Amino acid sequence: MSIYSLKSRFQNLLRPFVRALYRIGVTANQVTLLACILSIALGVFLIRADRIWFAAFPGWMFVRMALNAIDGMLAREFGQKSKLGAYLNELTDVISDATLYLPFAFVAPFDWRSVGAVIFAAALAEFTGVVAVMTGASRRYDGPMGKSDRAFVFSVIAIWIAATRALPVWANWVMWAIALAGVATVLNRIRAGLREVR
Repeated sequence: MSIYSLKSRFQNLLRPFVRALYRIGVTANQVTLLACILSIALGVFLIRADRIWFAAFPGWMFVRMALNAIDGMLAREFGQKSKLGAYLNELTDVISDATLYLPFAFVAPFDWRSVGAVIFAAALAEFTGVVAVMTGASRRYDGPMGKSDRAFVFSVIAIWIAATRALPVWANWVMWAIALAGVATVLNRIRAGLREVR
């Protein structure tokens, strides 16, 4: 089970806005690049910002989720699919995730090892989802720690950071747990992809 399963309902809410964007000439690739650029900007800002600014993280993750849905809808429903768009869609997601998670490594008790493990597992999970297509399966989005799930978990942690002066030492184990859930996601996507093509 993954938060990703709620995507279709979210898209239905966005559809009127997507039609308006199409009418004024906005393209899927423009939306994809905008989401990535703003994610990088926020990630770089949070590295040096006061911890209260982590309160902005959940709001941005929600906006980013909306932008990700919008670029996909523009591509599929308004004839804007392209080979370049396929590359941009996958690569910018991994880049954005890495940049957005990196600031957490600068907040004690988290460190570069635990956060790095999460970034690595997240990238590997997305890579696994794409490899499924090469085997004849569909792009896999299985959980338990897909992109939407990570967005939710990191948003909760960001609020925790913004609301407290110091996190307990055991909080670093939460980051390791996210990394392990990322590994489980990789295995689930492999299993689901293989099952699909049997």
